[in-house]
Amino acid sequence: MNRRVVVTGLGAISPVGKTVDETWNNLIEGKHGIAPITLFDTTEYKAKLGAEVKDFNPLDYMEKTEASRSDRFTQFAMISADQAMKDSGISGTIEPERIGVYLGVGIGGMRTFEVEREKLLKSGPRRVSPLFVPMMIPNMCAGIIAIKHNCKGAAMPAITACASGSSAIGEAVRAIRHGYADAMISGGTEAAICETGVAGFINMRALSTSEDPNAASLPFDKRRGGFVIGEGSVALVLEEYERAKARGAKIYGEIVGYGSTCDAYHITAPHPDAEGGTNAMKQALQEANYQESDVVYINAHGTGTCMNDTIETIAIKNALGEEKAKNSYVSSTKSMTGHMLGAAGAIEALVSLKVLSEGIIPPTINLLEQDEKCDLNYVPNKALKTKVDLVLSNSLGFGGHNACLAFRSVKE
Repeated sequence: MNRRVVVTGLGAISPVGKTVDETWNNLIEGKHGIAPITLFDTTEYKAKLGAEVKDFNPLDYMEKTEASRSDRFTQFAMISADQAMKDSGISGTIEPERIGVYLGVGIGGMRTFEVEREKLLKSGPRRVSPLFVPMMIPNMCAGIIAIKHNCKGAAMPAITACASGSSAIGEAVRAIRHGYADAMISGGTEAAICETGVAGFINMRALSTSEDPNAASLPFDKRRGGFVIGEGSVALVLEEYERAKARGAKIYGEIVGYGSTCDAYHITAPHPDAEGGTNAMKQALQEANYQESDVVYINAHGTGTCMNDTIETIAIKNALGEEKAKNSYVSSTKSMTGHMLGAAGAIEALVSLKVLSEGIIPPTINLLEQDEKCDLNYVPNKALKTKVDLVLSNSLGFGGHNACLAFRSVKE
């Protein structure tokens, strides 16, 4: 069985917008969501910038009881899933046993862990909340979404660090393609802008220490010095094509390929030959029936770390061939969203679909001094209107996890 899989619903809450339209419009206008961190006091921290969801109040979206029983990462996931389900119109048209939830999460409820650990140290074990474990564990967002939307198929997290969102979507595609489900809610979520999370990333020298929001997230630029931590959630409703067509659903695009590999090399550093990333892209290209004549756009992982951007450039050239790579379009929307960790692959899947449907490629902003080792067309500073045939979205995570998704417009 090899059924086609399309996207019929989108939802987003991100550093650049609390809806899909707001997020997309800000991205194509080159507006970033990076600012001084407000979620905790950064006085003692070398990195002081983040890409937070601005002015977020969970009570704008859910009842007080529901908000108090869920961590911020789960709240974000609930909001994006609600938007995507409403957008898709699938509710009430599918048997509960034929729809599931696969959601990418990089870390889970780290903020909850900090709060409850502080209670333990100050007041003893009796003060730790009985909701501590359910609020913290990373599978809970998939479980709560399944409860809310009556999804009785498989519901689970994908936890592959920065590749989690793409891994979740890719595995959801396979579940539908091979007949285990007819539809899936998929995507990613993260809310790790907290004292412990930021301190850990700083001490491994992964974060930008720039204090200028306009010169902090600098993918492919000589001046880059690390990523800017972000947060938020994006959800997609994936559906078997014939079913979606029969019910007259709006179709954003088709997921035509998925590659998943591991470097098996180092816990944080990518393989110097870009072997794993190359192979993930090649797998996705093969499934997508890639042709030399295809006009290709790649939404790069593009974190703004010294190693990632150089190694990913090598992977793109290895996968496409040097000439084709240099004639393709590449951009990093992390220059605007920051690195949303477990949600990164999900928001970049949304961007990939919008590029196909709208014919506009969002830019890599703040790219003023391009690194000589990063020698592709990164669509610098200004969105580009152009027709694209095939979009690839790369996600490369700690642990050597690599995921690549391939998208096309739907053809009969």
